[in-house]
Amino acid sequence: MASPLFAVSDQKNRWLVARMAELGVKEEELEEQFVRSSGRGGQHLNKTSSAVQVRHLPTGIEARCGRERSQSLNRFLARRELLEKIARHLGLVTEQDRELARIRKQKSRRSRRSAAKQQTNEIP
Repeated sequence: MASPLFAVSDQKNRWLVARMAELGVKEEELEEQFVRSSGRGGQHLNKTSSAVQVRHLPTGIEARCGRERSQSLNRFLARRELLEKIARHLGLVTEQDRELARIRKQKSRRSRRSAAKQQTNEIP
């Protein structure tokens, strides 16, 4: 079964297919449910089931996304989140891990700078 195309750019669709192949996740292994989202949106949200819940059957890992009003976009975002969770489960470094490491490094540099600044201010 071919991977479905979502309401995102061709580049993002290609990235998703490549990432799924890289992690060994097949479209047939995914179970998808559509549920009603919550939050602001009023009558539109009460009428449509735009939130998506995706489960990877072999591992049992789930991801849910109802961030956007578009069901197609939520399907893409839920798969992307699921792939991040699977990669973390396999012990691979994910984009989120890289971002957290970058922020941690930035904070430690800041604290070193402020500590050095305080020491120079204390000397009379």
